[in-house]
Amino acid sequence: MARRRIQSWRPVVRGGIAPPIRTAPMTARTIFGTLTRRTLAAATLALAAAPAAEAQAVRDPLPSWRDGPNKRAIFTLIRRTVRLGTPDHVPPEQRVAVFDNDGTLWVEQPLYTQFIFAIDRLREMAQRDPALAAHPLFKAAIDGDMRTVMAGGERGLAEIVAVTHSGMSQDAFIGIVTQWLATARHPRFNRPFTQLIYQPMLEVMRLLRREGFAVWIVTGGGQEFVRAFSGPTYGVGIDRVVGSVGKTEFRTLPDGKTELFRLPSIEAVDDGPGKPVGIGRFIGRRPIIAFGNSDGDVEMLQYTTTGAGQRLGLFVHHDDAEREYAYDRETHIGKLDRGLTLAPTAGWRLISMKNDWLRIFPSG
Repeated sequence: MARRRIQSWRPVVRGGIAPPIRTAPMTARTIFGTLTRRTLAAATLALAAAPAAEAQAVRDPLPSWRDGPNKRAIFTLIRRTVRLGTPDHVPPEQRVAVFDNDGTLWVEQPLYTQFIFAIDRLREMAQRDPALAAHPLFKAAIDGDMRTVMAGGERGLAEIVAVTHSGMSQDAFIGIVTQWLATARHPRFNRPFTQLIYQPMLEVMRLLRREGFAVWIVTGGGQEFVRAFSGPTYGVGIDRVVGSVGKTEFRTLPDGKTELFRLPSIEAVDDGPGKPVGIGRFIGRRPIIAFGNSDGDVEMLQYTTTGAGQRLGLFVHHDDAEREYAYDRETHIGKLDRGLTLAPTAGWRLISMKNDWLRIFPSG
C-alpha cells in the first residue's frame, strides 16, 4: 500500500481562499497553519507507520537548525509569502530562491573545490606534456606551493583554470569533473567533496521546493563544473544553475557529429555585480530569498532584498573551527568583510554555523 504523503504544516486552502488564521506563538506545529482535527488524526495514523526520520521531518522541516531568530525568520518569510488571501502572498510562479554554492552549500576551504580540481588536472596534464611544468606559476601549483599560486591573484588562478578547463568538448569536460569528484577527497576531512555539503542548507532547499519555490544555484564557480554534480548532490537540475561561463564554439566533426568546444577564455563572471546580471538574464525574476556567504554575494542579496514585498537575505557565517572552519574578514577564500559591515543596516541575517546549526554535514 502506498504511504500517504504528510503535509501537516502546509496551509489548508479550499476554493482558492485561505481559512482564517489565528495568531499564536510560533512552534513547529503552527509554522504553516493550524491542523484540523481530521488532518491531525490522519497525520497521527500515518506517523505510527512512518520511520522516525520522516516523523521528525513532519514535526520540524528544519531539524538540523537550532530554534532561534534565523530559523524563525525563514519560517516567517515562507509562511507570509505562500498564504493565500494576504497582502504578502506571492504566486508560485514568482517564488524564486537563490543559493550561492562555495561556502554556502559546501566547504570552500582551504581552497575552492574547483581550483583543487584544476591543480589535480594540471598535474595530470604535465605528465603528458612536461613543458607545462616550465611555467613558473604552473610549477608552483604542481609542487603544491600555494603561497606562490595565491600571490598570482585572480589572474594567476584564472590562467590555471583556462589551461585545465579548455581544449575539449563540453561533454568531455563534464565527464572529467564527474570522474574526479568520484575519487577526490578533501585534505582535512578525507571525505568526497560531495559529502561535505551542509545538511541544514539541504533542509532549507527541500522546504522551499515543497512550498512552491523555484530553487536556483547562483555561483561564482564554473557553471558546467557545478552542473556536473548539482542534481544528485543538491536536487538542483542543470537548468537551475547559473555560474561563470567560459567561451565555447560550435564545431562539426569529420564524422558529421557536432559538439561545443571549450576555449581558454571567459565569457562571463557570475560574481559580485555579475550575479544580479546573471539572475536577470537566466532566471528573469527578482528572488524572494537569497543565501550567500561572502562579499561576492553582496550584490545578489542587495538585488533580492531591495525588491517590493517580503524578502530575506542571509549570510552563512563560518565561525565553527572545530566542526568546519572559522573565517570572515581575514581570508583569501570566501572573504566576508563588506557583507559584515552592510548586514545590520540592510537587514541581512548572519547564520552562525556554531550557534544555529546542530550538525554541519550529512551522516556517513
